[in-house]
Amino acid sequence: MLKKNLLSIAVVAAAMSLAACNDKEVVAEPVEPEATTDVVVEPEVAAEPMVEADVAPEAAATQTIGEMAAGNKDLTILTAALQAAGLDSMLMAEDKYTVFAPTDDAFAGLLTKLNITKEELLADQATLKSVLPYHVVPMVVKAADIPYGTAIETANGQTITISDANVITDSNGNTANIVGTDMMATNGVVHVIDTVLLPK
Repeated sequence: MLKKNLLSIAVVAAAMSLAACNDKEVVAEPVEPEATTDVVVEPEVAAEPMVEADVAPEAAATQTIGEMAAGNKDLTILTAALQAAGLDSMLMAEDKYTVFAPTDDAFAGLLTKLNITKEELLADQATLKSVLPYHVVPMVVKAADIPYGTAIETANGQTITISDANVITDSNGNTANIVGTDMMATNGVVHVIDTVLLPK
């Protein structure tokens, strides 16, 4: 009986000892940290001054007005007329000009109106020396700078006016539409028109 009690005590003691060991060896399971709602504030960085984007400059002009007209397939009669009147060298000089350049179709309309041939027109130097400078303004006037509704003096001394619809009125009340603008040359600018302007 004593042996049985001793055995029971030994078993209980061993169980307690094991329990104590187990208590020490329990490893806490990792606990995920709670999500934080704190906002991390980045240090302020001084804003750099705003720089405007570089705008590509206009393509540099490489030809004079005279050279540009001579190379344009729609301005062959104008080129021939300038040469016939001896005015082509003026538009190749370094002085600055704005030219309202009539197209070949514009000259065809004039030939019909005057009932003459191209050859007859080119032979009439007096008319050419009056008409051609009437298409020239002795300064550079880009399309954005046209003084609408104001009399503009031309190289022959008479004036033209231009409406905000880009319609030119000559001294006879005839009109021409500006159909192309801002063809830049080394000595000025060319605007293309669809009718020949006639001075008084």
